Formats: sequence, structure tokens, C-alpha cells
Amino acid sequence: MAKQSAPVKKNQTVTLTFEDLTHEGSGVGKINGYPLFVPYALPGEEGEVKVVKVKKNFGFGKLLNLHKSSPERVEPPCDVFYKCGGCQLQHMGYDSQLAMKQDQVKNTLKKIAHLEHVPVHPTIGMKDPWRYRNKVQMPVGAKADGELITGFYQKRSHRIIEGMETCNIQDEENDRMVEAVRRIADRLGIAAYDEENDRGVLRHIMVRTGEQTNDAMIVLVTRTQELPYKDELVRELTETYPHIKSIVHNVNDQQTNVILGKKTEIIWGDEYIYDKIGDITFAISPQSFYQVNPKQTKVLYEKAMEYAQISSTDTVVDAYCGIGTISLFLAQQAKQVYGVEVVPEAVNDAKQNAKLNGITNAAFYVGEAEKIMPWWTAQGMRPDVIVVDPPRKGCDEQLLTAMANMKPERIVYVSCNPSTLARDLRILEDSGYEVKEVQPVDMFPQTMHVECVSQLILKKATY
Repeated sequence: MAKQSAPVKKNQTVTLTFEDLTHEGSGVGKINGYPLFVPYALPGEEGEVKVVKVKKNFGFGKLLNLHKSSPERVEPPCDVFYKCGGCQLQHMGYDSQLAMKQDQVKNTLKKIAHLEHVPVHPTIGMKDPWRYRNKVQMPVGAKADGELITGFYQKRSHRIIEGMETCNIQDEENDRMVEAVRRIADRLGIAAYDEENDRGVLRHIMVRTGEQTNDAMIVLVTRTQELPYKDELVRELTETYPHIKSIVHNVNDQQTNVILGKKTEIIWGDEYIYDKIGDITFAISPQSFYQVNPKQTKVLYEKAMEYAQISSTDTVVDAYCGIGTISLFLAQQAKQVYGVEVVPEAVNDAKQNAKLNGITNAAFYVGEAEKIMPWWTAQGMRPDVIVVDPPRKGCDEQLLTAMANMKPERIVYVSCNPSTLARDLRILEDSGYEVKEVQPVDMFPQTMHVECVSQLILKKATY
């Protein structure tokens, strides 16, 4: 049987009607059943597309012009939206973004987990879906004449986008502090890191702020062990921005895409800044994982609390507890919370956060949850609730087995990846749990990312 070739060729121009969106936010149009994925196209639109890549079962195209626009299309407020790639959806109205994310979760649950009967509620969005990020990490580069520039990398490259004055999803004050560091460092003659030749000094500028406290931390990442002119930098920054509480020098002398290196020194101010989510105060260090959208984090955690239905007699296990963000919320209502986390520094932060808030009914342990939880089961622990908030890759199957073996009445699964969520929910359904409902929460407006909170209940045996 002759091998069937794709109905299009590279560099060919075709007219497409777009029917759907991929998980990356590209429009999907078909030629004789063959899908082409085209960035910045929206469902219902028709346009002229140049084919840029052809694979066996699908291809990629570039949108040349539109013959018919969607009523959902809006003008992106960002000047570099089509270059940057940090956001994927600024060209889509916000209500449509929320509906699309709900559909994405529904379709993924149906396709991967066969859970089309499970209610997926409308995505909870933000009143103002801009300027929500409390953390910025900007690479530093140089123009041909040596002048320092900061900005995000252009899509699929390590070229910094020049002329990027601001980022519309980042806190405005953070933008200004990055610009202040760039301006002062440039005037002092601190050289930018040259990635290609592995030389120069300043690699990244990171700014973290506490949304509720207005505390600010600046982290200066260098290739070199020394930070030139650090006293002048500190003096000018703290005089300009009195709410800066901490200035940190981080050394990353490796040729790597990882931003922070292993050596960190506080060169001015405090080791931590603080922020509040609800009634809980958190200490945040340069390396701490802390949610970048505190307003929506509160919404997410309140939904997790609602699904957990915790009473004052309940024992709760929080797998992947991080710095204790969810654990400390749960401890406000539970009898006892046990948090597990593989990163020792995060567990130290979690213990400090518990102490900071006077919470004595939360204990934190270093280790892999899939190994610690079976040991707890062998000791006779039977939690009433398990909360799990894994990374994008989802839960290890051993962990899902350990959770099911503990037989908690309720499991609350917080996820940042609908595909791995669907896979894991299927396994838990087959292990004796019923998925009751799923609530998407828009933690990252203008991007394709969506968080979900899912409630699972232990099925009762019927004889």
C-alpha cells in the first residue's frame, strides 16, 4: 500500500477556516482532514496561511492575513505580544479565555479519563486580569554599544526583545524596579552576561513583592563571585524605593538555562520578605516557591478548603506541601495536618511559616510522599482527607496507590495540568474513588495555563 503524503507542502499558501484551539493556544484548521496548527488564529476565523512545517499527521502554519475575524478577537495591549510568547491569549477577549479553559478541562477529562459525566464548573476568573504577577525574572543583555537591556526572550530563542518597556501581566512597581537596576548598573559600567561566550557579569534581575505587605526583594544574579559597585547599587535602590526590604546577590557560574545558582548572600536588609494570603503570613526567600498570583491563590485555596470539608476532628495529609501554603490553611480547621515535601529547604520554610503563624497542629517531613505514606499506613495512620498539589507531571503511580490504600473519606486534587489530572483521576476512580466535581481557576490570565481543584469521595462498599 502506497504511503499517503500530507495534502500540503512546506511554503505553500492555503486558505483555512479555524475550528478549534490547541492546548498551546494555536488555531486549528484542516485541509482534507489534515490539521494545521496556526498561532494567533481563533475558532470561527478564516485566513490565509503559509505552511512552515509538515509532519506525517499534522503541520504548522503562519497566519498571513485574515479574511474573516472572530467577534472574540481583541487588540492586544502589549506592544511585543506577537514577538514574546510569554502570553498566548491577549488577542482573545477575557470571557472567551475563561470559557475556552473550561472546555479544555472538560474535553481532556472526556478524552483521557472518560469522565464526561463529571461536572466541570465555569472557570473562576479575575475582575482585573492584568498586572497580577508578584515576581519578575528578567534576563540582562547588551546592545552593540554595550548599553544594558532587559526584556524577555523572543519566542524560541535566547534573543532579548529590545524596547520592552513594561509587561502587562506583571506588577507595575516590579517593572520599575527592574528598570532602575538596569539604569544604575548601566551607569556604573557593570557588564551584561554574554551567554554565547560565557563572560560578563549581570545575568538576571529578579524582583519579588508581597501583595498585601508591599515588601520588596531584589535578587541580582551574576556569573562572577563578586558583584561590582554593590554599595552604590544598594544605596541608590534603597533611596529610590524605601519599601525594598531585602537585596540579594546570587552567583550562577554555570552555563545553564536555570536562573538561580547555589550561592546566595544577603547584601542588604532581611533574609525574607513577607506576604499574607487570607489570615496566614508567609516568609518568602529568594528560592521559595510561592504562588505568583496571590489573589487567585486565595480563591484556589478557599475552593480546596470547601471540597475538603474539614472538621475539628479530622487528620489531613498534604502531599507536595512546599512551604506549607495549603497545609497552614487546612490546619486552621483540622485536628492535625501532616505535610510531605521532597525539598528540604521548602520543609524548613514550612516549619518557619507554621511558627510565624502560631500554628502547632501542622508537622512537616522531608521525603518522597509515595515512600512516606505507606510507612504511615503501616503505623496505623488513617487520614480523613488527603490534599495533593503535584507539579505538571502529576502524581507518581506509587503515590496514587498509597493514597488509595490509606482510604481517606475525601481527596482534594489541585492540578496545574489538565492532562495529568485526567490520567490520575482515572486511576483514583479505578481505585475506589468517585470524582464529584472539578473547578477550574484562572491563575494565569492571558496564557493557556489553567489550574483545577477536584473533589473525590471514597465509594462505599455495597454488598
